[in-house]
Amino acid sequence: MPKLRQFEYLVALSQELHFRRAAERVNITQPTLSSQIQELERALKAPLVERSATSVTLTPLGCEVVERAKHVLSGVQDIVDIAAASQHGYKGSVRLGVPPTIGPYLLPHIVAELHLTYPNLKLYVQEGKSIELQAELQAGSFDIVVSPLPIKHSDLEVVKLFREPLWVVAAPDHPLASKEYIERHDLAGQKVLVIEKGHHLHDQVAQLCEDFDAILLRDYEGTSLDTLRSMVGIGVGLAFLPALYVQSGIESRGDITVLNLRNANLYRQIGLTWRRQSVHAAFYKEIADLIKATAENKLHLS
Repeated sequence: MPKLRQFEYLVALSQELHFRRAAERVNITQPTLSSQIQELERALKAPLVERSATSVTLTPLGCEVVERAKHVLSGVQDIVDIAAASQHGYKGSVRLGVPPTIGPYLLPHIVAELHLTYPNLKLYVQEGKSIELQAELQAGSFDIVVSPLPIKHSDLEVVKLFREPLWVVAAPDHPLASKEYIERHDLAGQKVLVIEKGHHLHDQVAQLCEDFDAILLRDYEGTSLDTLRSMVGIGVGLAFLPALYVQSGIESRGDITVLNLRNANLYRQIGLTWRRQSVHAAFYKEIADLIKATAENKLHLS
């Protein structure tokens, strides 16, 4: 009979498509992960994974098993939550997933309010790309996730938190930096840097480049916002950066300049999401309301 833990390992492997990284995700050794996947295949009497010297691929059956396993693991987590709620109520722990393009610049303003409102709450935070976070939320690895919208999973509840402006930035010696205002047509033909794929911001900037007739530099994708800022600062291209990041002290360093795009109206919508069937849904809605109020009162975002 297959074991629940083995399905957890298979889901991790489907997310990483790499045995070592998948093993690190679930805190076991690579040989243990490999042997457990093989044992699961023997139990099901069917191949789930195609292995080669350079890649890992799920079989069609493996993909179907993963999707069903996510729902099973999510249901098991709900059972754990029910038991915790009966003993601790809101005094338990919350596992929060957040993208690195949001977390470091939002959480410092939120955590203190959460602790003040729920002094017995234990908050565990982990960063990741938006797509991965949503998959792990469905699988029960997180309780709530802060993410740019839209989120298209029907089994997830989503509450809008605030709209965060996106600012156009350039090197101080860029020709556009000397203008008091720039127009939309000024961005036509400009080279634009973007964060790597897997982040919602990547897709949004790609669409903005199409809208403005700008050139997306796909060969120079950054792994972080700091990487983008550094490349902008040495004149590789422009970038659309989130306001919270720029306002976190980056702008005062002097290596980039925020361009005043007339009638910009550029922003990303940030939301909080959780599993629709979670027994703690009412509590997560309270957390969403707290974040919304803090963002409006402290950060002037709504």
